Amino acid sequence: MKLFSLALFAALSATSFAKSYPVTGNTVNCRSGPGTSYGVKKSYQKGQSVSISCQTSGSSVSGNNIWDKTSDGCYVADYYIKTGVNGYVTTKCGSTGGGSGSSGSYCKKINTVGVNLVAQWEGFVPSPKPDPIGLPTVGYGHLCQKKNCAEVKYKFPLSQTTAKQLLSDDLPKYTACLAGYLNSKVKLNDNQLAALTSWTFNVGCGNVKTSTLIKRLNKGDNPNTVASQELPNWRKAGGKVMQGLVNRRKAEIKLFKTASSKQAYPKCQ
Repeated sequence: MKLFSLALFAALSATSFAKSYPVTGNTVNCRSGPGTSYGVKKSYQKGQSVSISCQTSGSSVSGNNIWDKTSDGCYVADYYIKTGVNGYVTTKCGSTGGGSGSSGSYCKKINTVGVNLVAQWEGFVPSPKPDPIGLPTVGYGHLCQKKNCAEVKYKFPLSQTTAKQLLSDDLPKYTACLAGYLNSKVKLNDNQLAALTSWTFNVGCGNVKTSTLIKRLNKGDNPNTVASQELPNWRKAGGKVMQGLVNRRKAEIKLFKTASSKQAYPKCQ
């Protein structure tokens, strides 16, 4: 087969694999990564057809944690796309949307010590109310996405048990975006991944992506040194130094530097 024919065949094949499906929501945001914490790149209107190039897991939207990467290069919640099935309809994306390293074999859930650390520093809020800088939250740091946290599937007021369940629903998307920003040369044990997930949960995926901490880890700097030097810089909220954040960073550093033989990134043991 001639080179021109091969190129044409490849182009036609790529087009055929990116199937189109209708949008069911009125205005559906397409984001830079597979989760509601990522920035909005564009929006689709109800009835509009979108082409899906691949799918991946991300933050849960009404019980569905699948996100579809469209031909526009951004991610939309599969909940709002009428694919006709409750599951994957195409191949899984090679990464989680932010970086070039993780193959998806990292630990998707952090260890119990890490979950408890997040819960401790977020504090328990049984019903939606503003946090110290005015953002509506509930449970252990769940940031409300809709009025009165209507997206939460658990009944208010939350118990500590249902709040922990909500936290367990929320944390994997932050571990996912963190993993997406790290290259495959970075090696983290379960305590280190848990500590950085706590930090990511607190400061948001966008801030983590552009942080010096991530750049230094990807460059190959010693992880313990990087954590000790960089995490303390993240101590402000609303432009003010918060003692609670100072203390939280100390706790995250302590966990990060706690020895463990269990590898969590880039592969989960």
